[in-house]
Amino acid sequence: MWRSGLVSEDSDGVGHGKFGMNIKPQMLTDEERATYEWQMWVEDFGEAGQERLKGASVLVSRCGGVGGVVAYELAAAGVGKLVIPHAGKTKHSDLNRQLLMTYGNIGKERGACLKERLLDLNPRLEVVSVDENVSEDNAEELVGMADVVVDCAPLFVERFAMNRAAMRQGKPMVECPMYDCEAQLTTFLPGKTGCLACLYPETPDYWKREFPVFGAVSGMVACMAAMEVIKLIGGFGKVLADRMLTIDLRGMGVSEVRLKRDPECEVCVGI
Repeated sequence: MWRSGLVSEDSDGVGHGKFGMNIKPQMLTDEERATYEWQMWVEDFGEAGQERLKGASVLVSRCGGVGGVVAYELAAAGVGKLVIPHAGKTKHSDLNRQLLMTYGNIGKERGACLKERLLDLNPRLEVVSVDENVSEDNAEELVGMADVVVDCAPLFVERFAMNRAAMRQGKPMVECPMYDCEAQLTTFLPGKTGCLACLYPETPDYWKREFPVFGAVSGMVACMAAMEVIKLIGGFGKVLADRMLTIDLRGMGVSEVRLKRDPECEVCVGI
């Protein structure tokens, strides 16, 4: 995850404007105006941005330490629909970071718990909980249900399948991997930037399914990823397109590298 190539200091980057997203805004109710009043004070966002959030759908792959916090922040912000695929049942080892899970949910399917927690926060939210992980068999359908994709999966087979589907369908994908006390954040815009396959042409041989993790680290990058989604949908600010932010919480260091498209990438070239 951390030793990829294809970085460049020459790119000017992209990311201003409306990001080319075709989202139909939905009118707010009086209750929603009261709920989201303070964030609608944000310059260049306002009620128009909030209406775009309400009309948007987001795919969050897995509801673990990263994905669960992404989903929770997006639910709090007023996104209209969340699609969350995650197979398996809650374990004791999940509870140090998977904030949508509860002790009483141990041994039960994750989907029911995450849906209950999200609707407790935002009863207006539509939650599509899928009791399976992203795969080659379901990636096209899952990505097709969303306007934006957030890649929070730990396995490259899931990430690659989602990347291919997102590029084919023209859906932005926010990448927010973490390991130990480190995290990375970038956003891929189909037709404008490279993609995950440019960064990682194949699965790194050093990557393992289980890895060291503090919930505070996964939660930190998750909040930043949620903000990338909010900017993409709301059409304001600048997202991390053609740029990757790297954060080391062990030493509290933050840096940025430029990314470049692989001109021979079989996934995104020609889009």
